[in-house]
Amino acid sequence: MGFKKLLASLGAGGASVETVLTEENVVPGGVVQGEVRVQGGSVAQQIEGVSVGLQARVEVEGQDQEVKQDIEFTRLEVAGAFEVQAGAVHTVPFSLEIPWETPVTTFLGRHLTGMHVGVTTDLRIARAVDSGDLDPVNVHPLPAQQAILDAFGTLGFRFKSADLERGHIRGTRQRLPFYQEIEFYAPEQYRGLNQVELTFVADDREMDVVLEMDKKPGLFTEGSDSYRAFTVAFSSYQGTDWAAYLNQWLAEVGGKRNWF
Repeated sequence: MGFKKLLASLGAGGASVETVLTEENVVPGGVVQGEVRVQGGSVAQQIEGVSVGLQARVEVEGQDQEVKQDIEFTRLEVAGAFEVQAGAVHTVPFSLEIPWETPVTTFLGRHLTGMHVGVTTDLRIARAVDSGDLDPVNVHPLPAQQAILDAFGTLGFRFKSADLERGHIRGTRQRLPFYQEIEFYAPEQYRGLNQVELTFVADDREMDVVLEMDKKPGLFTEGSDSYRAFTVAFSSYQGTDWAAYLNQWLAEVGGKRNWF
């Protein structure tokens, strides 16, 4: 092995990888398309394979605090072994399916604070891995999800933040190792309510909608939570006035607990 080949095998002067997305705007259940461009280094190199995936930054509870962890939740092998010549560019097109549970990152043209989701690329070279940068994607809500989000806006709720929590919500169709929580500030009309957290867990036919109400702490009482979960079919969600539905549930729960 010559000196240049030795350096290339150690990563110096070796091949590099860049991923270019055809379209950064996607929806759960859709497809993100693009191409991986492998740029040859100073010598010819044998590439063992190329793969792409989707990665999200998730909050994981530790012993004393929550930490952020990057979790890859789907992966696709897009190329097997090939040789890239010195200075040459080898292009690999791909179509990566977006899981139905992929968290929403964009709503009404606005990036949801706290969301970090994107395409990762791994180039395997001689027992080493060259990982490209994270290429962000904008995950827009499905029409049924947008209907629920719009209903919160109609009722006067204001977006606070969104995060991804590692764990599983019992009784849902969840398959990914994490779930999304979208938090809203409550309007003045729900005077005993601090905020509401919203979670979608979808598949190709319907979705579970999970709501968590956070009561304002009083002078002599602690804050408390209340949950609600229901299923929305993608084929029939348009037949429901979701603002009226949510308002009725909030009023019922708040009235029973003397919150409002």
